[in-house]
Amino acid sequence: MNMTTPTPFQNGQAVPQQVAFHRTELNVILSLYGRMVAAGEWRDYGISNLKDVAVFSVFRRTAEHPLYTIEKRPKLRNKQGLYSVVGMDGQILKRGHDLKTVLRVLERKLIRAVE
Repeated sequence: MNMTTPTPFQNGQAVPQQVAFHRTELNVILSLYGRMVAAGEWRDYGISNLKDVAVFSVFRRTAEHPLYTIEKRPKLRNKQGLYSVVGMDGQILKRGHDLKTVLRVLERKLIRAVE
């Protein structure tokens, strides 16, 4: 008996999978998040797994727009880079292929917050 999960189909076409952060990526992001919470800069977060992008949103308060979003876009892997940090105004603050390098733009804000 075959116990594999069938691929979901819709109108005879395979349904695209969602983009999600891998456990190792989340460890890097949550490490930064924990340090920012300890510094009193961030208070809440949200994760969205969509068709083309995975988004980790950071909030100062729960009921407001995110301060920053950390995005993973696999389609940009061979172009500008898989990861990006986007500010509240929609401006891309940093983009690249390595998550730790991209998150350094937020690390600098942590150093200023602690001083």
